[in-house]
Amino acid sequence: MGTIISANELKTKGVAALDKATGSGEEAIISVRGKNRFVVLPIEQYNYLREYELEAALREAKDDLTKGKFKKETVEKHVKRITRG
Repeated sequence: MGTIISANELKTKGVAALDKATGSGEEAIISVRGKNRFVVLPIEQYNYLREYELEAALREAKDDLTKGKFKKETVEKHVKRITRG
């Protein structure tokens, strides 16, 4: 788990608190009134996780295509199908 920074510390120290907490490449957790509420990541870590997420989605879509788990339809039919309640 990353360094925990209180909302008050973030308010008083600003970005310097985030720089210190994420300096080793780990995430910083922002707590508000004693509860963990937000996570701040160094941009390199965020980009890595985002790329991993997109690769997983692509792999899932390719698997669905291979297994025939898709529908071929017009835009109008698709919108109608997904907006039915």
